[in-house]
Amino acid sequence: SAILSTVVSVFVRARVQLLPGSCTFENDTCGYQSDVDYAAWTMYEEGRFIMADSSLFGEMDKAILVSPKLELFDWSCLRLVYQITGSGSLLIHLRPENENFDYPLWTARDSSDSWLIANVDLRNMSSAYQLLIDGQPSKGVGNSIAIFEIHIVPGYCIECNFEEQHLCGYTNYWNPNVNWYVGGSLAGDPRSNLPSDHTLNSERGHYMYVDSVYAKRFQEVAKLSSPMTTTPMSGCLSFYYQRDQARGNFFSVFTKDQLGHYEEIWRPDVYATPNWKLVQVDIKAPHALEVVFEVAFNSARGGFVALDDISFSPEFCHETEPSFDPSIANCDFEEGLCRYYQELIGGSVWNRVSVKPNVYRIGDHTTGAGSFLLANTRFTSRPGYVGRLHGPFLPGNHKYCLRFYYSLHGFRKIDNALALYIYDENNVAQEKVWSLSESTRDIWTEVEVTFQKPMPTKVVFVTICRNFWDCGMVGIDDITVTLGDCQVTEGPLRPLPGVCNFELGDCGYAQERTNGRGAWIRTRGHTPTSYTGPKGDHTLGVGHFMYIEASHMLPGHSVRLKSAELRGSPGPQCLTFFYHMYGSGTGVLSVLLRHGNSDRDQLLWRRRGEQSISWMRATVDYDCQIKHQIVFEAIRGASIRSDISIDDITFRKGPCKDPGDSVPYSGFAENFNEIEY
Repeated sequence: SAILSTVVSVFVRARVQLLPGSCTFENDTCGYQSDVDYAAWTMYEEGRFIMADSSLFGEMDKAILVSPKLELFDWSCLRLVYQITGSGSLLIHLRPENENFDYPLWTARDSSDSWLIANVDLRNMSSAYQLLIDGQPSKGVGNSIAIFEIHIVPGYCIECNFEEQHLCGYTNYWNPNVNWYVGGSLAGDPRSNLPSDHTLNSERGHYMYVDSVYAKRFQEVAKLSSPMTTTPMSGCLSFYYQRDQARGNFFSVFTKDQLGHYEEIWRPDVYATPNWKLVQVDIKAPHALEVVFEVAFNSARGGFVALDDISFSPEFCHETEPSFDPSIANCDFEEGLCRYYQELIGGSVWNRVSVKPNVYRIGDHTTGAGSFLLANTRFTSRPGYVGRLHGPFLPGNHKYCLRFYYSLHGFRKIDNALALYIYDENNVAQEKVWSLSESTRDIWTEVEVTFQKPMPTKVVFVTICRNFWDCGMVGIDDITVTLGDCQVTEGPLRPLPGVCNFELGDCGYAQERTNGRGAWIRTRGHTPTSYTGPKGDHTLGVGHFMYIEASHMLPGHSVRLKSAELRGSPGPQCLTFFYHMYGSGTGVLSVLLRHGNSDRDQLLWRRRGEQSISWMRATVDYDCQIKHQIVFEAIRGASIRSDISIDDITFRKGPCKDPGDSVPYSGFAENFNEIEY
């Protein structure tokens, strides 16, 4: 879809309030500076733009433009006018003050013959921050990225009164015969029956309209789409419209997500509206979506529809709209069953258990030493039974993403070990949405299920025990529920800044060769040597992790994996990661802090010898206010049964709230084989 860029620039425009951080690059860069660690952006005053040109990069692969420090504590909208010539990518990041990591806000990779506009919502912030514009043109002649204007305005990017030249990034889906146009202004046709705009209530104002005069076929459709939201938001969407025909056109408003799914949120309950009419509709955008205004005509005499003054409020329009947090259905079973309960007909089937770290039986998924639910743990003489675990009710007409982990234990069949159903308010099963099909034992595997029903529903985990041999022992842990389709919500495949699960690569972690030919290896599945290493990763069960292959190393040899450079910040930092140290010859895993002012790395955490067959969670508190790196060092033990693995590394502001495995240094763990009920 092309940006609506009609000749509105010649018309008188209402002055838009620009906030600090805005720049037109007419005279200078307004305090924006190139990061000296990367290639430089070049200012072109005669063209009023700034450019990252790969032909001037040398050995560099990117140019980063850093804004001055911004103290915009209220919600605002960043509008960036840019052009990618040839091939390359453009990214916008937010850098909070006193934090180690930058938060990605927006990315573009499509080249164009003219400028485009990016719209990025900047949420309420409690501290100052900077914006980073990261230009990455591909190597070669003719590849460049230009920035023409940066506008930061109060309010939400979805809001627009169409007085601004770029029309707030609203786009028209081009149709040969019917399209949305800019209406109003002194240049309007005096013979037209189109209205004056609503914003200024005069001929000088502007609005959007679509007219049937060029409609050729039945129900030709014109679509006007808002910018894609870039951050979760819910509240009241308001706009004004006019229609001058009773039955000549159809007007509807939809939301459209990144997967292309449409959902109608409003249609008029009246026909012709000779004056501007206010509409208020509740909108929920837990993930990225567009608002689409759609008009269809019956014929060339279908009249017109006009639209103006789109606004948004974080408060819902209707007091009857309940606020709802789907996390009520989350549970890691560390403190109990949360809001889950089971049917107690004939006795308990699901038992909350914990497993002490040992080399025979895996523990929970959350920490490796915590609690989870385990079904069919006790042998029974009953010929058969069904165990149901019920979750809390969730409101209808929402799309939910349910994620949980399961693990299989024991040697018995798994044909009916676990299935997931959606039940209604009358405890009637509406749909079976998932059932267990894999037979891998002793590994936590993630499941994602998207579901939506018109009525309130709950999830029910069902296990069936037919007899002693057909009675699979199955565990569940770490249940989470979020709004939206699993494909577009944050999850293991869409990690936050400061999080690395190695699913999409090495996250900037690099090898540091030492005194041997070993290396940290990114892999998936079980490691080659028997009786050492994990059967799968911690993130998904079927994903990637980093490990050392002990058979490639000599005893006592070490390998190091170092993080990308971290900026440092005042106050404590919290490092969390999962490690796997299983094998009779396991050596040593250490976490080291490295910074430029010290000749020696500082030891933060260490484990020596075989620890558990489970993935174990470690938490490390540390302080460093200057640039630094975190180094994971593994030393091979006495035998080839010495594979050491790491996964799911997370940095965040400290101190670490949950101590987990926070003992800095320890030796060999005791071997247990106990389940505690």
